[in-house]
Amino acid sequence: MPIAEPTQPLPGSTAVESGDQPLSPEEEIAAIEKLLAQEPDDFQARSRLGELYFRQGRFDDALAEMKKTIEMAEGLQAEMNRSLAMYYSNLGTIYATKNMMEEAEAQFRHALEIFPQDVLALFNLGRLYADQKKYMEAKKFFERLVELTPDDPIAWYNLAGVYIELDNPQVSDYNTIDLGIQCYLRTLELDPKHLESSFKLMEVALNHKKSDLAISVMENAVEHNPDEPLAYYNLISVYDKCKMFEKAEEVRKRLRERFAKKVKTESAT
Repeated sequence: MPIAEPTQPLPGSTAVESGDQPLSPEEEIAAIEKLLAQEPDDFQARSRLGELYFRQGRFDDALAEMKKTIEMAEGLQAEMNRSLAMYYSNLGTIYATKNMMEEAEAQFRHALEIFPQDVLALFNLGRLYADQKKYMEAKKFFERLVELTPDDPIAWYNLAGVYIELDNPQVSDYNTIDLGIQCYLRTLELDPKHLESSFKLMEVALNHKKSDLAISVMENAVEHNPDEPLAYYNLISVYDKCKMFEKAEEVRKRLRERFAKKVKTESAT
């Protein structure tokens, strides 16, 4: 099937001229090749060079240049999409702050239409649906979020909360308690000082008769948060519930001694 040869530069392409006299094709090719040696990312010049190669029958060279042009233009388009999605996510955040949730949802969804990997839109949609108790919707967005940000403890923490809610028979018929526990454990792996995860996981473990897990979680919480009284109080509570009264008393003693020393130090300064 014959194709039409370009008779003029494509929109946005670069034609090189000298003074008032246009260059010959050979001169223009030489000038563009020199330009690209200095500025290889000038995709408009590369597009024009592909046209000129095509006209001279240098089809392999034309093909190579047009492929490079498309690759560069697509890269720029992807970056523009990423930036545009961020702007829509920021707009959605403003709407959410003003408690205009329908408008916020629309902006976050539009951001994902433009750039499906926009983590701010994914996070905010997950939170928005979780706050509305639409946990199946929230689950989809948080699962996508942890795929994109596997080292973000906050993403895992929020997904854990959704899994725990979905395990409730009054919410869904899903059995997701183990998934929720694994997400809390992942959160603490990434951020051992994340007390909220420790407390939530302790509660879930006790409710499901996983005493060893509850004890381990709170022992680690105290280790990583030695100046946080709530960590000690919750560890004492776990020991008491597990009838480990001697252990509970040991922690009470540690708590009194540690904070007595702290009060003395603060008083001295």
